[in-house]
Amino acid sequence: MVWSVIRRRRPAAGLPAPGRCEPACGRHALATERLLLFTPRTRLDVAAALAACADAEAQRWLGTQADRVVPDPGTRRALLAWRPAGDDGRRVPPRLAQPYAPGPDDPLFLVCVRRSDLAYAGALELEHRTGEMGGWLAPSCRGQGLGAELFRAGAALAHTHAGLATVRAGAEPGNTASRRALARAGFVADDGPPRHTLPDGREVDAVWHRHDSTAASRCR
Repeated sequence: MVWSVIRRRRPAAGLPAPGRCEPACGRHALATERLLLFTPRTRLDVAAALAACADAEAQRWLGTQADRVVPDPGTRRALLAWRPAGDDGRRVPPRLAQPYAPGPDDPLFLVCVRRSDLAYAGALELEHRTGEMGGWLAPSCRGQGLGAELFRAGAALAHTHAGLATVRAGAEPGNTASRRALARAGFVADDGPPRHTLPDGREVDAVWHRHDSTAASRCR
C-alpha cells in the first residue's frame, strides 16, 4: 500500500474495455496481465474498493479517514464476495447498484478486479494535479506479485491517460512489500519530505519513488 506495460485482451462481458476511455466524463479503463482497472460504475465498485483496504494490515500503512473505512469484517467479506454489478448474474441491492459519477476535480480513482474470476482486487488513486499515486490490494490478492502490476498500471494511467511526465509514490521505510513492488514496476528512488501526514492524522517517516516518461500523452 502506498499513498504502459499494457497487454490488451478481450475483456469480460459487461466490463469496460481497456483503452476505451471517456476522459470528458472522467472515466478510464486499462489492464495488466492479470488485472482490469476501471473508473467505478456503481456504488458497489466503490464500496468493494474501500473494503479491500479496511483490514488492520492495510490501515497500518494507509491511515484512511474513518468515514471511508468499512469497519465490520463481515461486511468487508460480503462486499468482496460480489462481482462488479450484474457480471456474475446476481442482482445487486438497489443501494449498491446506484451509479457512481466522478467529480470533475476528484483524483482519478480506479477499482481493479482479477481478470481470471472478476473478483475485486483493490484500487488505484492518482492525484493528477500533483502527480502523486497510491494503491492497495485486497487481502486475498497480496503476496502474488500483483502489486507490481498495480503500480505499472498507475504509471500507465499517469503517462498515457493523464498526460503526466512524472508520477510519484510515497511509502514508509518499513513497508518493504510496497517498496519492492514499486521497484519491480520501474519506479526509482526520489527526493521528498522525510515525514508525511496520513489522512487519519498520523505522522510517519516517508521515502519517495518516481516513474518518468518522455512520451506523456492523454487518452481520447
